[in-house]
Amino acid sequence: MRHRTSLVFVLLSAVWGTAFVATEVGLDSLPPALFAAVRFDVAALLLFCLARVRGDRLLPASRAEWLPVLAGGALTIGVHHAFLFSGQVYVDGAVAAVLLGLIPVITPALTRLTAAAERLSPVGAAGVLLGFVGVVVIADPDPGNLGASDLLGVVLVLASAVAFALGAVLTHDSRSDLPFVATQAWMMLVGALLLHATSAALPWESFAAAEWTPEAVAALLYLAVVAGAGGFVMYFWLLDRVGPVEVSLLEYVIPVFAAVSGWGLRGTALDATTVAGFAVIFVGFLLVKREDVRRALGRGRGGRRERECDGDARMPRDAD
Repeated sequence: MRHRTSLVFVLLSAVWGTAFVATEVGLDSLPPALFAAVRFDVAALLLFCLARVRGDRLLPASRAEWLPVLAGGALTIGVHHAFLFSGQVYVDGAVAAVLLGLIPVITPALTRLTAAAERLSPVGAAGVLLGFVGVVVIADPDPGNLGASDLLGVVLVLASAVAFALGAVLTHDSRSDLPFVATQAWMMLVGALLLHATSAALPWESFAAAEWTPEAVAALLYLAVVAGAGGFVMYFWLLDRVGPVEVSLLEYVIPVFAAVSGWGLRGTALDATTVAGFAVIFVGFLLVKREDVRRALGRGRGGRRERECDGDARMPRDAD
């Protein structure tokens, strides 16, 4: 099970990291909030169809089943993306990436508000902060690009980080009997409705401004099917198994895949500073996950010792 969790963690980081490239392609032709809203429209429809084919119960039947739908859909999907896209009108992607890198820092504080609080040791907390430093190194934001008028953008993106972390905490602490796929479908629908409302409220957004080019449609389908439906199913699966603090560490691995995919697909420079940021994040991860690494190395050494003992036992003995 632990290996499966690690595999899903890396796969989701890769999917959401490469989604940045698809987002850049889509934003060349589509208004941001409308783009996100239609993305989750498609993702919700896909998951509702999947739930129906599986024969799952589709409707939440109690308050306990509505709680994760509303918390995850409203905060993790709707409010998060609404604040994020609104904030990125005022600040560039590098600043946004650094602010989103605060999610693993914010999440442990929010978990203390719940009964099922997770705790980070001092060494683990140092690893989280070191990972944030790595994100800053990779993003390399230019403070000179931040003027007084950009303060609103910083506040909005920071609010999106808080909404994402709070949604994770509230969703993890809820207990629901609604089938998993149906729960995700409702979350996508709630998030899409909030994003449509945001798009309608933003003066610079309109359907008339959207250009549905083949590239934009391809980017939308990738974000809806792979990063949306598939990505958030993996995210909430991980959240249920490892908790909000550990799953928040995705925000430190996603920039690595975003930088590599941008270099491979769009020719974005991958310089020594970016590689140094990768190394800092890796060291931070080792500090946070040191117990898992120690156990894995212990199992590896134990397995080698057992094989050596078995080999000695099978070695033919010379007659005396």
